[in-house]
Amino acid sequence: MKNSKLSPLIVIIAVGLIFVIILSNNIFKTLEPGEKGVIFRKFTSGLAKDEIFNAGFHIIAPWNTLYVYDVREQKVEEEMEVLDKNGLTVRVEISVRFNPIHERIGYLHEKFGNDYITRLVAPEVRSSVRSVMGRYTAEEIYATKRQEVEAKIISETKAILGSEVNNIDMRALLIRSIILPEKIKAAIESKLQQEQEALAYQFRLESEKSEAERKRIAAEGEARANAIINSSLTPALLKMRGIEATIELSKSPNSKTVIIGSGGDGLPLILGNN
Repeated sequence: MKNSKLSPLIVIIAVGLIFVIILSNNIFKTLEPGEKGVIFRKFTSGLAKDEIFNAGFHIIAPWNTLYVYDVREQKVEEEMEVLDKNGLTVRVEISVRFNPIHERIGYLHEKFGNDYITRLVAPEVRSSVRSVMGRYTAEEIYATKRQEVEAKIISETKAILGSEVNNIDMRALLIRSIILPEKIKAAIESKLQQEQEALAYQFRLESEKSEAERKRIAAEGEARANAIINSSLTPALLKMRGIEATIELSKSPNSKTVIIGSGGDGLPLILGNN
């Protein structure tokens, strides 16, 4: 009797266990580090956009769905052809690094779903690249304004992806390469080389001009100094300096003869044995 009463309970427990095992994948959820989840409650509140599930173990009702997002930094590489300001085709290779804004994955899921990279990130990157490069010539894109072009692509793409509508945090964007038709590339490089040579020639001219000006100023200064000295050398001063020099020489132990007043200007003559 006792065993017969327990049999239905055992059956119920067994059925329950089988049911739990079958639905375990829907009931027990484990989010790995770098993952976050957003839940869709089918029979009650729908998509809980502001309820974010963090890494760890979670139990949910089997009729609800937990959408898991990898929120670590990801990378997309794009190769495309764009038209420059003059309609010339330019091939570019772009790398962009990004991740979903963690607390906004519910809103991201509502609009784009798990396929947000192909539906949102890649198209917006391509659109920004085409828009910005279309404002510049091939020469500017390839050489003279490459950093400016890259900076504008970064700022415009970041603003679009990071808006409240799109909820993507763009971490970096890099133009890996710019490929032009060979003839255009050769023409641009030749022009740049000629400009560099012209700049070098202009620099040499400026240097030579500066050196000539320096020498002119130095010569004028020396001429003014000589004029001042010449104007101060009166006959009386020269005679006095000659007498002073004669006196000093007469004190020398070397053998000499000093004749006072026999010079052309009445200065002494010094006759030595050398």
